[in-house]
Amino acid sequence: LGIQEFTMKKMTFVHQVAGLLILSLIAWCLVLMPNQARAQANGDLDPSEKFSREELAQMLAPIALYPDALLSQILMASTYPIEVIEADRWVKRNSGLKDEALDQALLDREWDPSVKAVCHFPSILALMSERITETTSLGNAFLAQEAEVLGMVQELRAKARAQGHLKTSDQQKVLVENGTIIVEPVNPRVIYVPYYD
Repeated sequence: LGIQEFTMKKMTFVHQVAGLLILSLIAWCLVLMPNQARAQANGDLDPSEKFSREELAQMLAPIALYPDALLSQILMASTYPIEVIEADRWVKRNSGLKDEALDQALLDREWDPSVKAVCHFPSILALMSERITETTSLGNAFLAQEAEVLGMVQELRAKARAQGHLKTSDQQKVLVENGTIIVEPVNPRVIYVPYYD
């Protein structure tokens, strides 16, 4: 009986030590993983993981001429790819909701405000969802290389402006302030989404 009692106490002690080690490992992972995520979010990626100028140009070309207000929402929403997919499905199920009714219904959703904003542009939201790999790459580029992303938008706008494809119209104003090309709607309540090749 004494040997069994000793063995039981020894096993209990071993289980307690193992439990403490496992808890320590879990705590260490919980502390380390957010730091890694923050490093990625701050753009502290390995240079080999960064996107080249050509890749940035390719991913930004379809949206570079959009009005600034819409472009900024798309860039921020692309950092939430799962929410983009959820929002696209939700918008398709609730396609009758427009304007204020849509805003009211979106209050119940726990998505990022940028994702909610893009819900007002169902065709853009659908494209972002259908091309989720490209959307995710855009989000990663925006998080890791924000200055380069915004610089490439300006380069693409400058080329389009030089070729006469980006100019003031009845729907939008194109301004140049301190060398920065700004695209804004003529009517602040109506954002015109240009279509171009």
